[in-house]
Amino acid sequence: MKILLFAGSLRKDSLNKKLVRVANVLVKSNKDVETTLVDLQELQFPVYDGDIEAKGIPESVQKLSKLVGEADAIIISSPEYNASISSPLKNTIDWLSRVKPLDLAKKQILLLGASPGELGSMRALIHTKPSFETLGNFVYPSVFALPKADKAFDEEGKLVDPKREERLQKLVNEFIVYAQKKE
Repeated sequence: MKILLFAGSLRKDSLNKKLVRVANVLVKSNKDVETTLVDLQELQFPVYDGDIEAKGIPESVQKLSKLVGEADAIIISSPEYNASISSPLKNTIDWLSRVKPLDLAKKQILLLGASPGELGSMRALIHTKPSFETLGNFVYPSVFALPKADKAFDEEGKLVDPKREERLQKLVNEFIVYAQKKE
C-alpha cells in the first residue's frame, strides 16, 4: 500500500509539517506501507487561475497529481485559516481537480490538523472534508486535531506527550486497515 502525506501549509517551520512528519514515521512502522512525504512549498503552485490553466496545467501540479494517482491513500495535516480551510490546501485541491483524468478521486483520506489554538484546527478539518468528498474521495470519519501545537513538539519535532502520540498511532493504524479494505 502506498500513502502520500503532505501538510496544507507552506511555512518552513509549520506545526502541520511537524505533525505530518510524525505521522509519516508512525505510518512507516507498518511494514506493508510505503510512504511519500511531499512539501507543497517546494512545488510552488501558482494561485489557481483559469487563464493559467488555459495555457496548460503547471508542471508542479502535474507532478503532485501523478503522486496522488500512484497513492492508495492520502494523509494531510492542515492548519486553520480564519476558522476554515487553509489557502495552500484549497489551492492544491483546486489545481488537482483540473488535471484530467482526475487522479484525486476515489482516494482514502485521513485529515490531521495542528494549531496553537484550543481547537487544534478542528473547524478547518470540518470545512476540508466537503472539498474532497465533492471530488469523489472517501474521508475517514475520525480526525486528529492537535490543540496548543506550539507547545506540543520538542526540538527534534517529536510529540512531547506520549498519550497524543499513542492516540495518533492508533488512528493511523485504524486508517491503514480501513484503507486496505477499500482498495
